[in-house]
Amino acid sequence: MRDADTAPGPQTTSRRGGLIHPLLATLLLPTLALADPVQIPGPAGPLEAERVAVPGAAHALVIIPGSGPTDRDGNSPGLGMGSDTLRLLAEGLVAGGIASLRIDKRGFYGSEGAIADPNDVTIAAYAEDARAWVAEAATLAPCVWLAGHSEGGLVALAAAQEPPEALCGLILLAAPGRPLGRIMMEQVEANPANAPILEEMRGLIEGLEAGETRDPATVSAPLQALFTAGQQRYMMDLFAHDPAALATGWDGPALIVQGDRDIQISTGDADLLAEAMPQARRLPLPGGTHLLKEDVPDQPYATYLDPSLPLHPALVPGIVTFVDGVE
Repeated sequence: MRDADTAPGPQTTSRRGGLIHPLLATLLLPTLALADPVQIPGPAGPLEAERVAVPGAAHALVIIPGSGPTDRDGNSPGLGMGSDTLRLLAEGLVAGGIASLRIDKRGFYGSEGAIADPNDVTIAAYAEDARAWVAEAATLAPCVWLAGHSEGGLVALAAAQEPPEALCGLILLAAPGRPLGRIMMEQVEANPANAPILEEMRGLIEGLEAGETRDPATVSAPLQALFTAGQQRYMMDLFAHDPAALATGWDGPALIVQGDRDIQISTGDADLLAEAMPQARRLPLPGGTHLLKEDVPDQPYATYLDPSLPLHPALVPGIVTFVDGVE
């Protein structure tokens, strides 16, 4: 009988097409990330995230997705939008030795059971969840960062007003610098095809900013899906928050990431955040879109729809350099 160390057995194929001896494969394992779902208690049921553990990590990111039915990977399957931005970010950070938790917001996807109505939420409630995830992420690394994309950046700023013990700083990814009602109206005005609904849209947004809802039955058909009773409740709270004002309440490390081809959040928003947090560092993404990828010429929605497009080449190295430089 052959000795165990010389007996043939399962072998792993390398990228070059050769074979890796099983013993060598086991020696490589400590450098590999381990990804699995993890749950913590929520208000009515569990909250869920995708955990990417990196052995020996000094830093971990809690990655908060943007508005609406956006999942932990940065996709909105029900709306036909898929970029995989947040999944690609978490996977890209592994090479820099950074662990992560990509969360599903309460009421959606893996966190569906945490609340009966996903619209029955507030920014304060999302911030509470984010702080709970920081505590969970502290099991992955001693230094935890809240990384919020788009509306998730507002949630990160709100959560930092009562910073958890393990929170080292904020990473704001294409995050708003103004109340979101103004930004929403600006986005609608930018599309000439929206001219027939502009006046009604402006009235609805101004009403919600003033704390007034409208009977959804009185809203015109093109806008009814956006201004349901539940959505109006949520937007009334959402529009009441000024990200720049919240930013003045955080004096710790912060990184502001913004692309100049973003059709949703402008570089002016990044400027407002930087003015409110003079200690913050900036990470510009030349040619970068709202999905943190490089713009595809003449295809403004390509990065919203094509998950095969890679992240902007400056994104992951910029984040790794920033967090590694924080003492």
